[in-house]
Amino acid sequence: MSYYDTIRLEKGMYQTKEGFTAQLERLDPSAQYDRGPLKGLDAFQRQLKRFDIRVGGQNSDMVEKFFSTADSSVLFPEYVARAVRQGMENADLLPDIIATTTRIEGMDYRTITSVPEEEDKQLKPVAEGAVLPQTVVKTQDNLVHLHKRGRMLVSSYEALRFQRLDLFTVTLRQIGAYIARAQLKDAIDVLLNGDGNSNAAAQVSAAGTSLAYADIVKLWAQLAPYELNTLLAGTNMVQQILDMTEMKDAQAGLNFQATGKLVTPVGASLLHAPGMADKTIIGLDKTCALEKVQAGDVLVDYDKLIDRQLERAAVSCIAGFAKIFVDAAKKLTVS
Repeated sequence: MSYYDTIRLEKGMYQTKEGFTAQLERLDPSAQYDRGPLKGLDAFQRQLKRFDIRVGGQNSDMVEKFFSTADSSVLFPEYVARAVRQGMENADLLPDIIATTTRIEGMDYRTITSVPEEEDKQLKPVAEGAVLPQTVVKTQDNLVHLHKRGRMLVSSYEALRFQRLDLFTVTLRQIGAYIARAQLKDAIDVLLNGDGNSNAAAQVSAAGTSLAYADIVKLWAQLAPYELNTLLAGTNMVQQILDMTEMKDAQAGLNFQATGKLVTPVGASLLHAPGMADKTIIGLDKTCALEKVQAGDVLVDYDKLIDRQLERAAVSCIAGFAKIFVDAAKKLTVS
């Protein structure tokens, strides 16, 4: 039996540690909707259907539809958070450079690290009865720096009430895109300068005053035994890479022209980060270089949004970054 249309919604559901949607899922598990018109919807989407709120498409409802009842108004902050999260995902390069994401409840987090010596990187044979080489894992001396990134949503309910939700979603996605770009900037800073534990990226210098194919090969060689599978570069450096003779062969050119995906002579993914400084490229092994630490999820002023006090409602996300293996990322600089 389904109970989604009898659940009482209230503000307090946002104050729990598990979160609003998780609370709904506990009260109305999706597993019981394995067939029928509600199949494939999560608990929040079933609530939208309960109150007949259409948030997307040509016939999307107006913002005021959320506030037609006291229960339906409780859904508005979650709609805002999901739209912002979608914007973050659409503009997010972080999944292409982070090895793992750690979610924490507080604001203090100390990550672990392992700094192998050169001999530890070589898998030498071990004689019978001899001691196996050790990999020392320890906690970092300093805490991970967490940054709060977000925007203040400034508007009146009267200005938004007759706007279509589809249009309002576009604005919220842009807030998410801003947060994603700000977090990428934080991640790049940690890759280059370290996370406060004396683990800045080692520098590889280019041979000349302009980038050459041999410089990328040099970066590939010095990153070993880690794999150079990702390159981060600003606009100027991306242009120089695309202008290399090795990038103008038929296969590379066809792939770029047909899909827009950037490839490099050494097979690494080339990511365009417009905020990066000129004459700098970061080469990394994305499987073991960087950890993202996130405190909670997208945070919204649910009290203000439910009570239609949109004049100053904050939307934010708290996250930081930490190095895992120091030598898994290096920077190539052109003088």
